[in-house]
Amino acid sequence: MKQLLLLLLSICLFACQTKKQEFPADTKSIVRIPEISGKVSLIVLGNVQDAGSPQIGCTKKCCENLFKNPDRNRKITSLGIYDQENNKTFLFEASPDIITQTKYLKNYAQTVGELPDGIFLTHAHIGHYSGLMFLGKEAMNASDVPVYVMPKFKLFIETNGPWDQLVNNKNIALKALNHKDTLEITSNLKIIPFKVPHRDEYSETVGYTIIGPEKSVLFIPDIDKWEESIIEKVKQVDYAFLDATFFDAEEVNNRDISEIPHPFVIESMSLFSDLKVSEKNKIHFIHFNHTNPLLNPESKQTKEVLQKGYKVARLGNTIQL
Repeated sequence: MKQLLLLLLSICLFACQTKKQEFPADTKSIVRIPEISGKVSLIVLGNVQDAGSPQIGCTKKCCENLFKNPDRNRKITSLGIYDQENNKTFLFEASPDIITQTKYLKNYAQTVGELPDGIFLTHAHIGHYSGLMFLGKEAMNASDVPVYVMPKFKLFIETNGPWDQLVNNKNIALKALNHKDTLEITSNLKIIPFKVPHRDEYSETVGYTIIGPEKSVLFIPDIDKWEESIIEKVKQVDYAFLDATFFDAEEVNNRDISEIPHPFVIESMSLFSDLKVSEKNKIHFIHFNHTNPLLNPESKQTKEVLQKGYKVARLGNTIQL
């Protein structure tokens, strides 16, 4: 009996050790399965608002457990693109989570290089460009990584520290974009930036149309409020990743919403309510504030969104373009 108990104890200890050595679930989800890959893939590398989840200083219930038990699937909003035919990768947004996000993209594409072949930025708010700091000499000391920005944003980086060091030290190579000008970055990929209304303290704010060999994507992670034209924009593409920072007004009852305007998810669903189910299926909500119940896959709000035909972007989601 004593030997049997020792054997069972040994098995339990071994099982615990094996479990600790496993890779996190989010790492596994970003590894490419070759047989489902097309010429071009889009990978969701994050879906959280700029400040992450949990958020600094948060004392709400939504953060309490996360400080004790962080959720490794909660990364700040970013998309990755992999052109398999041309063996090139691109990153949309340089978030504070760029360290893991570039590794996820590398793992997915199975490339030799650690960094993407280009980074596209939407605007100068912390969750969308501050990851550039890790390309500097204090960290990777990268060499001439192409960073695509609008003219005002380009000037801001060139003339303000510490960002100008990245330019002067040739860690990054800034590439100017222009409103609605089409940029062909590979034989399979075209990118079209377009201005959207947002708090433009230091730069313009843009969304992107990403055009692959077969499918196209709309990416608008930040906007003040939707205009009616968004309905036609959704109809013109195959997928749309849209700003869903707040689910409703209850989340921001302690702040002036005029200071942080975003379309509520309930407003977006109302605006898109007359679309066919096939059109609603294109819409992937993204960029969730730490208070947004859509961060929880099991919340009643998540179930409501899915039941109405929309989708919720999650780390590791992959579509073929």
